[in-house]
Amino acid sequence: MNDLKAYFSPRHYPALRDISILLFLFGGAFFLFLGHAGLIEPDEGRYSEIPREMLEKGDFVTPTLNYVHYFEKPPLHYWLNALSFKLFGLNEFAARFAGTLAGLLTVLLVYHTGRKLFGRREGLFSAFILGTSTGFLAQSRINLTDMTLTFCLSAALCCFIIAAGADERHKGRYYYSFFLFSALAVLTKGLIGIVFPAGIIVIYLATTRRWHLLKEMHLVGGVGLFLVVAVPWFVLVSQRNPEFARFFFIHEHLERFLTKVHGRYQPFWFFAPILLLTMLPWSFYAVRAVVRAWGERRQQNGDRLVFLLAWAAFIFIFFSASDSKLIPYILPVFPPLALLTGKLFSDLMDREQQRNFAPESAVLGTLMLVTAALAVLYPHVRELAPFLTGTGLVRPGSSLLTKQPILSPAGGVVMACLSFSMGAAIWLAGRRKEVLILFAGLCLSSYFLETIGLQVFMEGIEFKKSSKELALLAQQTTSRGGCLVSFGYEQSLPFYTGKRVVVVGDMGELEFGSKQGNQASWFVDEADFMRLWQGTRPVVVLLKRADYERIAPRLVPEASVLGSKGKKILICNGSTTNLPLP
Repeated sequence: MNDLKAYFSPRHYPALRDISILLFLFGGAFFLFLGHAGLIEPDEGRYSEIPREMLEKGDFVTPTLNYVHYFEKPPLHYWLNALSFKLFGLNEFAARFAGTLAGLLTVLLVYHTGRKLFGRREGLFSAFILGTSTGFLAQSRINLTDMTLTFCLSAALCCFIIAAGADERHKGRYYYSFFLFSALAVLTKGLIGIVFPAGIIVIYLATTRRWHLLKEMHLVGGVGLFLVVAVPWFVLVSQRNPEFARFFFIHEHLERFLTKVHGRYQPFWFFAPILLLTMLPWSFYAVRAVVRAWGERRQQNGDRLVFLLAWAAFIFIFFSASDSKLIPYILPVFPPLALLTGKLFSDLMDREQQRNFAPESAVLGTLMLVTAALAVLYPHVRELAPFLTGTGLVRPGSSLLTKQPILSPAGGVVMACLSFSMGAAIWLAGRRKEVLILFAGLCLSSYFLETIGLQVFMEGIEFKKSSKELALLAQQTTSRGGCLVSFGYEQSLPFYTGKRVVVVGDMGELEFGSKQGNQASWFVDEADFMRLWQGTRPVVVLLKRADYERIAPRLVPEASVLGSKGKKILICNGSTTNLPLP
């Protein structure tokens, strides 16, 4: 306890030492076993294959997926992944490296921002809170564009609010950094890279009446820097692909936000429970931090609290109002909430007011104990089906009862122990009635939950969502010729095989690309597939077991099963001894 106080108490402590400690602690949490699991469908396969094709073709302007045009996202995340592949090779670690590094850099960014805005201890607390938010770390370790966007967007907004309070010597570099990172955010995920910063800053300026900041922002030079960084790729890709502009700006922005065209509709309140769950164990304390910050908005440094509140609220409401919702969209809300919560803990540490956290700690502790019990029961949910349906707790035919549980019985016990340890840490900290003890207990228990519990979950997720083993088997089987086929597009199949895939039936996200040029031989219906199957070429097919059972009676010659995993199966149109194996 005395060592903790000795570290966290000093207001003046070398920033480089703090950063070194954060890198040491969270470097392992973010990067440990990063390449252990196969690529998870669908996102990781997609965002790995696009940069692989860029490297293969030497074309870094026009993104392609399964060798057809793919314009849903700008290229920055693809470029970073391509660079990672050049450095580390074509593997899962390289595929996840850029996004994971972005997550770790966001933790360090939050430390720097908290230190600049409020003080050294506030920065430390905020960084530990963000780094031990289970959902933030888990999504950092997945190959997603959203984490790269979160870092770029957070860096832009942090640079602005730091510049607003910096002395004249440093204002310029922070303001120019704001424009640079805004441009990089645009290159990561499109117009929200400028819509979010602009909207948040306008709300902040209007609320605080600090319009004079516009005069010191170096708008002419800053806008020039933004255009130099963001515009060239959009010009080049539009020149080479006249169809790009309408698809990207109309379909991928306006229609995605205003309509259900992407099939990702969720109710308006969707992100409220998602944020509470993904920011555990800090989400309940974050609610208190938001309320407290609103009450202190007119006090000293209140304008900075207003900015963080506007940042979190604007993005949260924007995505809640959208008709297209996915869990990772909420990631840019984490940094401002971590900063507000870190300041709350720091302030109450001075006043030894841990009793103020009693309601939140009671709710969280109870939730952890309930989670521990459910973790033990969950792997046996099929065995408990008669009881669950008989008591009305679960409806008959629910996916909870029909799908293979993600956790094994042993994994359930591990998760139960980790959840119970967090509940115990909260209870013990409550008895000591010291804020720092509570904070340290939550950090430590969450750290183990992330590093150990995430690996336990990933084993089950990989079994259900990764086709790595089947894809590698298909690669061996077709290495000297033959046709590779997928019923519906399997995102990681071309990545692991290095081959273009014939898609049968549902084209999914490849529908737009399938209409550019003559792609008829690569996108076929079942009738065309049957003719292909009966031809002279070896055909290797990856499909769901249900599709195989449906078409098997019509397959002539009879299919040979090469392998299976979960609900997927790999077949070929002849004896494996007759296929051109290496």
